[in-house]
Amino acid sequence: MDFSMVVSEDRIRRAYEKGEFENLPGYGKPLNLDDLSAIPEELRMAYRLLKNSGFSPEENKLRQEVLSIEDLIRHCEEPEEKDRLSQQLGQKLLRYNSIMSKRGGKTNSTVFKNYEPKIHKKLI
Repeated sequence: MDFSMVVSEDRIRRAYEKGEFENLPGYGKPLNLDDLSAIPEELRMAYRLLKNSGFSPEENKLRQEVLSIEDLIRHCEEPEEKDRLSQQLGQKLLRYNSIMSKRGGKTNSTVFKNYEPKIHKKLI
């Protein structure tokens, strides 16, 4: 340990012993930490940067699901399965557009802007 670390630790210890930390806001309450325990350690900083920039893991997951469903629709040959996938795609796009509109971002559909108030009215 270098000298500055020893001095810092000593000052923190003395302040704690004097009770200088007892009047801080949130004293005695649990910390509200991001639960990134399921994410590999080398990716946690990237996830934290994305979150601080306004991108949510849910948004990324939905975007990946939309791309997967679109790919499945392109390669699907059965009409019933194509209809089912199209319905799934519509639900995922609706959820994605809802997240984007709450965040203030642009949605990927101009149609959504026309129907957004009607959809919110039905859901609420």
